[in-house]
Amino acid sequence: MAELATIARPYAEALYKSARNDLDGTALWLDALAAVAGNAQLLQFAGSPKVTDQQVFDVVADVAKAPLPENGKNFLRMVIENGRLPALPEIAAQFRALKNAQGGSSDAVVYSAFPIAPSTLGEVTQTLEKRFGRKLNVTVQEDPSLIGGIRVVVGDEVLDTSVKARLEQMKVALTA
Repeated sequence: MAELATIARPYAEALYKSARNDLDGTALWLDALAAVAGNAQLLQFAGSPKVTDQQVFDVVADVAKAPLPENGKNFLRMVIENGRLPALPEIAAQFRALKNAQGGSSDAVVYSAFPIAPSTLGEVTQTLEKRFGRKLNVTVQEDPSLIGGIRVVVGDEVLDTSVKARLEQMKVALTA
């Protein structure tokens, strides 16, 4: 959604500039706030005209369970007062992109049909870093529809070695 990205960009850039000396700490509490702000029920609550900004702030801060430093509290208040709570997940994504660009790394999501053991994940991460030529911050999500194998998404690049993808390739080849 281009509109959310446009709204989120100035917030992410301002937060990035103000948090240069603690990017990792800022990323932690920002991700916690973004996870909370992605909840449809919370957004409905926040959109109610009967609810004050302070009530929304209290609910978000309590549910996030992340200790908010003073600049985090001020940031959250500003986002709520400006009616930008729905943009918070996009703000967090753009902040991560800025942080990653500075560190020369990228976020990677590994979709797997089955849970991946931590030791295996380390090996997979090393292989993927060689393949993509940069440091990766890997997260794993289970997707049973893959049947087997993994599907890796790094930015706009996709590496799909899943059984599902191979079956699709065979289907296309047989019907062509």
